[in-house]
Amino acid sequence: MPAPIIVKKVTIVEGGHHGGAWKVAYADFVTAMMAFFLLLWLLGATEEKQRKGIADYFTPTLVKMRKESAGSDGLLGGSSITEADNYPNAMGQTGTRAITIPRGVTGGPMEGGGRGELDSDKLKELRDKIAKKLVQRRQLSHLARQVRVMRAPEGIRIDLVDDADFSMFELGTTILTTDARGLLEVMAETLKDESAPLILRGHTDSLPWRSGVAANNWSLSTGRAEATRQALVLGGVQQPRIARIEGVADTEPLIADNPADPRNRRISLLLLDGKSAGRGRGGGAGRAIR
Repeated sequence: MPAPIIVKKVTIVEGGHHGGAWKVAYADFVTAMMAFFLLLWLLGATEEKQRKGIADYFTPTLVKMRKESAGSDGLLGGSSITEADNYPNAMGQTGTRAITIPRGVTGGPMEGGGRGELDSDKLKELRDKIAKKLVQRRQLSHLARQVRVMRAPEGIRIDLVDDADFSMFELGTTILTTDARGLLEVMAETLKDESAPLILRGHTDSLPWRSGVAANNWSLSTGRAEATRQALVLGGVQQPRIARIEGVADTEPLIADNPADPRNRRISLLLLDGKSAGRGRGGGAGRAIR
């Protein structure tokens, strides 16, 4: 019996198939070029003032840097002044109170009303100076979250704020900590070329003193303001620029809902504007101490 005949058909395709990966790459390239030309068009269609406003919107500030927030890997983090904070707190304190700052006529956050773009420029200049100097001193870069720069009714205020992990002074004393001395050196370098008069104000928390201790929060806050004055003058700030020092104890808490919160311990450096400078040198309130 003859063997069966098997017919094998082979189809040859000319050229072969090279896949479609190049199409994806080409589409990405076209998309990038479209975005680039759109950016060029936007730059040409906007004015310098509008571009500056957009840049300021995306510029991070020193007002507050949350320790474990999204985007907090860098020095300034990018947190907003109106967000709820998550500073570390002692004794189970939660610290979820947001800071609310009224807005002026130019749309920027401020305290006490609007003074226009000059204040906005000055705020940004001070923040940038402080940030740059802290970056240059790597051992102090972690203290950026302790610095808050903001407008105040009398001018521009810089708050140096304690928390559960940082203190400007040794417990219950007017002795500056090592980190605080470094931070005040940065403040002195930043402010020594300014001309505005300065008011230095010390704040404490409301924790009571041990019985038998001949001290109180009034004398403590005043002594800490004086220690700050000495450190700034040593760092190059001219003595005549110090309009006055104040100790306000625990009467102006930053965290009003919890007077014992460590963040209520702080030093405020107030740069007076032109209208407030005369009043600042004139004696002011009864708390003024020289």
